[in-house]
Amino acid sequence: MNHFLRQEFNKLYNKEAENAYFCPGRVNLIGEHIDYNGGLVMPCAITFGTYLLVSPNNDGVFRFRSLNFDDKLDIPVQDDYGKTAEYWFNYPLGVIDYFLKDGHPVVGLDMLFYGDIPISSGLSSSASIEVVTAFALNNLMKGGYSKLDLVKLSKSVENNFIMVNCGIMDQFAVAFGEKNKALMLNCDTLDYQAVDSNLGEYILAIINTNKPRKLAESKYNERVQECQAALQALQLELDINNLCDIDTETFNKYSGLITNEVIYKRAKHVIEENDRVKLAAVALSKNELEEFGRLMYASHDSLRDLYEVSGAELDAVAEYCKTDSDVVGARMTGAGFGGCAIALVKESAFESFSKKVTAYYTDKIGYAPSVYRSLIGDGVVELAG
Repeated sequence: MNHFLRQEFNKLYNKEAENAYFCPGRVNLIGEHIDYNGGLVMPCAITFGTYLLVSPNNDGVFRFRSLNFDDKLDIPVQDDYGKTAEYWFNYPLGVIDYFLKDGHPVVGLDMLFYGDIPISSGLSSSASIEVVTAFALNNLMKGGYSKLDLVKLSKSVENNFIMVNCGIMDQFAVAFGEKNKALMLNCDTLDYQAVDSNLGEYILAIINTNKPRKLAESKYNERVQECQAALQALQLELDINNLCDIDTETFNKYSGLITNEVIYKRAKHVIEENDRVKLAAVALSKNELEEFGRLMYASHDSLRDLYEVSGAELDAVAEYCKTDSDVVGARMTGAGFGGCAIALVKESAFESFSKKVTAYYTDKIGYAPSVYRSLIGDGVVELAG
């Protein structure tokens, strides 16, 4: 891949790329819709991601090119930038804007991006672009930022430049990911633990529902508000800042404070899911994949029944997986209402799994999903020449 991209860079700019970088996408193995409730999530980096090849130029111009999109941008170096309509290059432009506003002198750059993450799949292609750009600029301009600084910087770009109200999990996972490790991350404190995740004879299957995600944003904001309502009810008697400050046992004791049934269901999912992440970390570290798989199914059921963010497409994938003896566990991953599901599938059975889940899904939903295989990979990195 690196060699092919270097040839493409040469064709575009008629010179060699001086530096090359890669940043993966991510899946969240378990712990869904609790990042904004101060809870624990367990993402891992995947082996798809974003490549960035770059060389400084003497023209005082930033040139953005991508092998994925026809849209391109040439823009002079200036003091600050604003978002330009809905183009892919807003993500790297936002990072450059951050560096400039933080007082770092930036020279003109010729850039070529290429991503093999399926677009709009919920596998964090945007975080991948932001972090690879931030990592590259920090490296090239000797910015002096730590990796955690780059994560916070990239989240700030997403929130304040792109104007998407996301948490920090995506940027954190693609920066700090480690091969064969899941990251148990506390979204409140940013403390994390790398959990050994030797999948043995299993691999991650990523099943993209290919459903356009129209609802996700409005429903996401609705769920955030519902969780705030649950927290306020519990704070009448409990001294807590986040729903995930209590465990299931405490919640059951005080849940009578929540009088609205829908709000109760939302809070029950969040608090039980947070407990599931702790159990999942133990199961993974002991290599108890069957127990981990059971927790994945329990997570999906809760997201379907209590949090109501799955939908027919994601449910069809989980239903099929429960019937396949080569699958140890499956669940939706990400915000829901489309996007992706993940499954732990025997590597030797991946091809037959792919065919069977595609047939089942197509029969139920009316169009085919896309099925990918991935291992748990490393975070952002500079690539050797």
